[in-house]
Amino acid sequence: MSDVIGYILIVLGVLFNIFGCVGLVRFPDVYNRLQASTKCVTLGTVLLLVGVALASGSGAMAAKAVICAVFILATSPTAAHAIAKGAYASGVALWEQTVVDRYGEHLKEKS
Repeated sequence: MSDVIGYILIVLGVLFNIFGCVGLVRFPDVYNRLQASTKCVTLGTVLLLVGVALASGSGAMAAKAVICAVFILATSPTAAHAIAKGAYASGVALWEQTVVDRYGEHLKEKS
């Protein structure tokens, strides 16, 4: 039974990774692309790794998959935040149809 659940999670993980890649290509600016790639690919990779852990049973492979999933959960959002903040600080423009820039408003209030 855990094999079936593991394979279902692997398929879901691959689908989320594909959706993240499509968002990476289709979205208009770096900030939207970061959102698509970070959220979808993080969830997809974690689902894939948990599926591998379940499908492989207990053992070294399952332990490595869980450790990698925890590492991805910790580092991927942190890296995306750093990239977005660096892009904003270096002057990368928002998409021309962006409605709200809360970070820019916050920076104006501080100064």
